[in-house]
Amino acid sequence: MARRNTKLAFIVNDAKRNATYKKRKSSLIKKTMEISTLCGVDACAIIYSRNEFEPEVWPSHFGVQTVLHKFLRFPPLEQSRKMFDQQSFLKQRIMKAEDQLKKKKTQNRKQMMSLLMFKCLSTGFVEHNINLQIAQDLLSVIDRKLNELDRKITRDQSHERTLVATYRI
Repeated sequence: MARRNTKLAFIVNDAKRNATYKKRKSSLIKKTMEISTLCGVDACAIIYSRNEFEPEVWPSHFGVQTVLHKFLRFPPLEQSRKMFDQQSFLKQRIMKAEDQLKKKKTQNRKQMMSLLMFKCLSTGFVEHNINLQIAQDLLSVIDRKLNELDRKITRDQSHERTLVATYRI
């Protein structure tokens, strides 16, 4: 059965919300246990509920205290080094999305210039409504393609010379 995306919003129905809470809580505890066992790391889970007075802890109160004491022994700079709050997480995601957008714009610009170059080669003329920046970009693409062709030709010629020289011997 394929999983479907769940809409992250408050569940209004109390019965559904409690059922979802129990399922998610057991899954979270199971994942914490798996990461602790499989990776050999100290992990704990503290889960607060509106309906319960005491938080649920995994593996035990003593195990949670041990993990927290280990964590608190680190200097404050070391404790917060890999922590994220909502703002820093969103800033990081925004920067990543901006980098991806910049790469896509560059890639689209290169493809547009290549298409324009091939259109000019097939028709034999350049469109009249091209501005100066596009013309300069087109010239740089043509220069780059010509340099690539020159490198390939010289590489192939040197390769042919070595083949001819080996056959003569």
